[in-house]
Formats: sequence, structure tokens, C-alpha cells
Amino acid sequence: MATITVAVGDPTYGRQRVYTALRFSLVALHEGHQVNLFLLEDAVFAAKKGQKPPEMPVGGAGMPNCEELLGAAIQEGLTVKACRVCSAERGFRPEEMIKGVESATMADLVDWVVQSDKTIFF
Repeated sequence: MATITVAVGDPTYGRQRVYTALRFSLVALHEGHQVNLFLLEDAVFAAKKGQKPPEMPVGGAGMPNCEELLGAAIQEGLTVKACRVCSAERGFRPEEMIKGVESATMADLVDWVVQSDKTIFF
């Protein structure tokens, strides 16, 4: 099977790119691939503890909780790193990250891309 690196930079709840990247990652994991997820720019907030996404304005269903989905993906074997510089620029401290997410640098992303069979950016 392949090693896939997924990078995402959009806000956790501003668009659905983080949600889509997590869904993609879960499917790839279930198909037996090794998956790395690199969170950068505003996507670092996907790794924040205590998320409370708003309810949908129609139908009473809530927005997908990215913290819970990310935690489930980590349990399935997803390796996750969050950009240290992006986090610091946003005042997001390492102790606010959920368990299983490592603070990292662009050098870590470069290493993952070089070592991966495929890389995708959402």
C-alpha cells in the first residue's frame, strides 16, 4: 500500500476542507494506506481541544466536530503534525492541542512529501 501525505490549510469551520481531508484520510486508512496529515495556516485549529461547532441553521443537525473526527482518525492510525509557526501566529499553544498531534515545522512537511508516494493538498 501507499504512503499518503495530506496537507490542509483552510479554517476548521469556515469551509469544509478540513472535514473533507479527514474523511479522505479515514477512507485511505481503512483501505490499508499509511496516512500523514499536516495542519497548517488556519487548519491548525482542527487540533484544538474543546471544540463546540455551531448547530446547522436548518434541521437541528450539528456541524461535524473536527476535534472528535481527528481523534477518531488518530485512533485508526493517522499521524498528525501541526505547523508550529502557524500555531504561534494564531496564539494557539501546544498544551491546547489534542492528544496525538505533534507540533512540527515546514522541514517536517518536506520530509513527509519526499518520503510519500502521493501528496494531496486540500
